[in-house]
Amino acid sequence: MSITSSSGPAHPADVPHPPAAIHTRPTAVRAACAAALVAATLAACGGPGTSFPGSGSGAGQDPDGDGEITTADGLLEEPVSVDSILPAVTSLDADLLAAVHQAADDAGAEGIEVLITSGWRSVEYQEQLLAEAVAEYGSTEEAARWVASSTESRHVSGAAVDVGPTDAAYWMSRYGSRYGLCQTYANEIWHYELVTEPGGECPAPATDAAT
Repeated sequence: MSITSSSGPAHPADVPHPPAAIHTRPTAVRAACAAALVAATLAACGGPGTSFPGSGSGAGQDPDGDGEITTADGLLEEPVSVDSILPAVTSLDADLLAAVHQAADDAGAEGIEVLITSGWRSVEYQEQLLAEAVAEYGSTEEAARWVASSTESRHVSGAAVDVGPTDAAYWMSRYGSRYGLCQTYANEIWHYELVTEPGGECPAPATDAAT
């Protein structure tokens, strides 16, 4: 069912959440194990996962062990304003960011604060998220419902943004099309892309990123 209609989702309790791993501070050991697991699983399955939502909240080792994932990779320790000067925001596609700015201004006039929980991500950061999702869910098939490979992620290309908190996500789901912003996955009410012209009709979201 499309949730970009004027009726909106039924209740905040219905909102799914990103994998728990994305909200924790991973240790180097965990990240290394997760990376090994995803590499082995991908080799067995012969292909990558697909797309992801959500914000990151703690720095950790990148999958190759070359260094920590930091704000330079698009990591956000906490939700930030659309005016943030962090790379997660400033490296977004310019048209997407402009649309989010306008939406946030209008939502703010209604008493709803729109924050960015995740935006642009480096290849290394996306690979870490994929490794963590596979470690949490136990398979690339389930992880693919939430996390894209670094070559497929719309976050890596700067073409996707995740918003919060819940009331902001619901507001965006209902009114985002005014700005050309559409919720592209039904299980990710926080994830928006510039899909249509301002005032256009958003297509029905895919069931999830693996669809």
